[in-house]
Amino acid sequence: MSTRIAQPMRQFLNKVPEVTLFFWIIKMMSTTVGETAADFLNVDLNFGLSGTSLVMGGVLAVVLFFQVRSRRYVPSLYWLTVVLVSVFGTLVTDNLSDVLGVPMTISTGVFSMALMAVFAIWHAREKTLSIHHIDSVPREMFYWLAILTTFALGTAAGDWFAEGLQLGYANSALVFGGVIAAIAAAHYVFKASAVWSFWLAYILTRPFGASLGDLISQPHANGGLGLGATGTSALFLVTIVGLVTYLSVSQIRVSNDS
Repeated sequence: MSTRIAQPMRQFLNKVPEVTLFFWIIKMMSTTVGETAADFLNVDLNFGLSGTSLVMGGVLAVVLFFQVRSRRYVPSLYWLTVVLVSVFGTLVTDNLSDVLGVPMTISTGVFSMALMAVFAIWHAREKTLSIHHIDSVPREMFYWLAILTTFALGTAAGDWFAEGLQLGYANSALVFGGVIAAIAAAHYVFKASAVWSFWLAYILTRPFGASLGDLISQPHANGGLGLGATGTSALFLVTIVGLVTYLSVSQIRVSNDS
């Protein structure tokens, strides 16, 4: 009897969704939206990099406040936070490279060390990095700090591979997609750690999504398909909204059935 009661309570308290195919699809698309939406606000709407950073930082702070305050996982609120973190993480890296002139190689190294530091402090305090136990405010704050750092790191690494190493957007997407597939194989075939497999894949979906977004949005002269930042952002946002709506309805249905 106690086991049956404890399981729903644990799921109710956890603030992160189950890692399913939908999770990875929405996450990958949110990374693409982060790349294209930042460009759209910065260039197309003429906000400028500083103006875009201030606006998106303020919006993220408000949404993150409600996300942390919520006592349960709410699909729409959670994924809105992810999209905004994606946009803001992209802007952090863009400010370093475009405003301060920091090379992508250095940004990649700095964010890699920063992420390792977040993981080290998180594990030292909470004794776990599992996303199945994001059930307290400190753990959730560590989680979102790690997510923000992965987005900034992924942006730097993606731009470094695509532009710095001149691999191009398509080749970069293939490289990062291949590494993600290798990590999945290591986990499912060779039983590699589920926690570290998740975080490595999560980090790499950022440069994979960014490269894919650039491939779709950039003009033909730059090696892209020419859909543009507006069209790419709209396409992926509509898809994300559709999937999140489905997840929200499914969650309500399951709650009512139980």
